[in-house]
Amino acid sequence: MTDAAAPTIRPAKPADVPAIGRLGALLVRTHHDFDPQRFIPASERTADGYGSYLGSQLRKSDVVVLVAEEQGDVLGYTYAGVEGFDYMALRGPAGVLYDIVVDPAHRGRGVGRLLLEATIAALTAKGAPRIVLSTAERNEPAQRLFARAGFRRTMIEMTREADA
Repeated sequence: MTDAAAPTIRPAKPADVPAIGRLGALLVRTHHDFDPQRFIPASERTADGYGSYLGSQLRKSDVVVLVAEEQGDVLGYTYAGVEGFDYMALRGPAGVLYDIVVDPAHRGRGVGRLLLEATIAALTAKGAPRIVLSTAERNEPAQRLFARAGFRRTMIEMTREADA
């Protein structure tokens, strides 16, 4: 991607909420497709609900919601936060990347990399000493992006259905 073609990465605004909700619903559907027993399905209300939730996070000082925008269109977003000690996860304070998603029509152009780099910078500026994230086992493209950005594997989630 050349600099002239690079989208703008900026903090999300309330006007972005419908686009973020649509992309959040895509994230839910994608994960459900990976493993329908583990991940919740999207419904007709998922986009509105997801957008509403992320819209409620925009003014929080410990949260980062960024969008990639090009010619007025939101191409992708990230949602992350700064958290303190988490004894269940056995980790100290960290920035946690909750969501990163790019519209499929704009993948392969470096949009995800730009969003990830900007999110890491924003979390670091908020004092996060490290950044952690989780990714679906089957989401190999995301895992490659994270590895290229310097992330290393530290945990493996395993799921078993109660009736297995």
